Amino acid sequence: MHHPYVSRPLRLLPLAFAATALLGCASQPGPAAAPAPAAAVQVPVEAIVRPDGETPQWWYRAGAAHAAGNGALSGKARNVILFLGDGMSLTTVAAARILEGQRKGGPGEENLLSWERFPQTAFSKTYNTDSQTPDSAGTMTAITTGVKTHAGAIGVAAGKRNDCADSLGKHRLTWLHLADAAGMATGIVTTARLTHATPASTWAHSPDRNWESDADLPAQAVAEGCVDIARQMVATPYGSGPKVMFGGGRSKFLPATTPDPEYPDRRGERRDGRNLIEEWKASHPGGVFVWNRQQLEQAADAPAVLGLFEPDHMQFDHDRDRAAEPSLAELTAEAIRRLSAEPNGFVLMVEGGRIDHANHYGNAFRALDETISLSEAVRTAAQMTSAEDTLIIVTADHSHTLNFVGYPARGNPILDKVRDGDGDTARDATGLPYTTLSYANGPGYTGASQQQPAGPKRFPHIPTGYQPAAGRPDLEQVDTTAPDFMQESLLPLASESHGGDDVGIWARGPGASALRGTMEQNTIFHVIVQATPRLRQQLCRAGTCDANGVPVELPQPARFKR
Repeated sequence: MHHPYVSRPLRLLPLAFAATALLGCASQPGPAAAPAPAAAVQVPVEAIVRPDGETPQWWYRAGAAHAAGNGALSGKARNVILFLGDGMSLTTVAAARILEGQRKGGPGEENLLSWERFPQTAFSKTYNTDSQTPDSAGTMTAITTGVKTHAGAIGVAAGKRNDCADSLGKHRLTWLHLADAAGMATGIVTTARLTHATPASTWAHSPDRNWESDADLPAQAVAEGCVDIARQMVATPYGSGPKVMFGGGRSKFLPATTPDPEYPDRRGERRDGRNLIEEWKASHPGGVFVWNRQQLEQAADAPAVLGLFEPDHMQFDHDRDRAAEPSLAELTAEAIRRLSAEPNGFVLMVEGGRIDHANHYGNAFRALDETISLSEAVRTAAQMTSAEDTLIIVTADHSHTLNFVGYPARGNPILDKVRDGDGDTARDATGLPYTTLSYANGPGYTGASQQQPAGPKRFPHIPTGYQPAAGRPDLEQVDTTAPDFMQESLLPLASESHGGDDVGIWARGPGASALRGTMEQNTIFHVIVQATPRLRQQLCRAGTCDANGVPVELPQPARFKR
């Protein structure tokens, strides 16, 4: 179904009804017809010895060559929306698909999440330049800059994580910077802190993802000229800056002397006395800062909006106060409504940031629930835009250690214990029942910790140490489907770890056909810029394109600043 919403401003709906109204206006979209790829454009890439030959320029050209060879130049996207499910492994996707289907009353296995109906799919190789199993900063920087880099890097090429001086000459241009310089509208939406790894990688430069506020910056880094991520998120060196920024993390923007507007007993973190919210307002005349649903609705006509809905990360969707805190789907709808009114098209990054956090907590219920929330946001975006002019990409930055195992019968509740077709509980070799989902490591280890006794663990559980487990607990009388049940883990860790396996890419719209096969993660950047004429032309005007109009030379950020 064609929805030409992006060609004209949307009528504002109250946030409480915006997402449901959009979801009700059409059935879940089926596969959109993928355009035939253009003839492959060949870009020569120097043969190197790896990993030593993997310079930023080599990564950039290699990614450009892959995208051009897959026909990305055939794309004529006016708008781009990238959805990033942080930590959304393929196992997380499969289990969330089943949970959503079971919530609808079906067996679950037949269900599809919204993006699984998109016509193009691929795999993304997620390793960092220095790490087989990656982190969110280095992976998102690969997606936003076209260059793979070290674990922990925010918008900089590979170097030493704690070396400010080394990083200053390695700042890389992101596709949001590029869009801002090209006169397109830009937006950032996340359920994490706005200064957290994924959103920060769209706009900031830092060798260490942890330098979120000035209180986090080492004295040497300050002396060498590094600026904290929060200050960079409100800066506008390339154009007018993002017109929409939604997320958590108020504390990183407020001075330590300023009470939080929602929790007066809490204060900001900044030691420099700067109120970055006020600085953002000064650089966005008429712009409005909001921290709850009502204020966001009242700011419907503001030219720009900064929404920081929690001092830290936003609440898990299962736990949020629905009267005060909008859902990810509602924030996505509001961002698209605003950005689609801009004359030159828009780019938008939307992160389901708390999928990752729930997996780290070893709590599959919230990981799957957050994934379903992301699916609702993607469905909303697909219904608000047209596949004729809007490229939508859904992917993850990295995997996790969630396991989907045993031989449960068709339709067995995905969060429950394994049962066969006769309803009998499956048992391990010691005679004890076990769940379909488990983690390879993490805080669900069943030995006693300082916080909880031996046996099944309950969310939240952040242990500082464990006693060895004496066998497995008996789960016979335990409700493993409860939201706070933590799946067992094989190895005890305070926080479950990332996984190094590939993640999925799903896409629809102009240029989506270039996303196929197994791809290096940084190639996603090149598909976006090659399939969006306004972005590609901006790069070509800076002299970074070859004779075929393929951007192959590493762009220098200074060339694109005002």
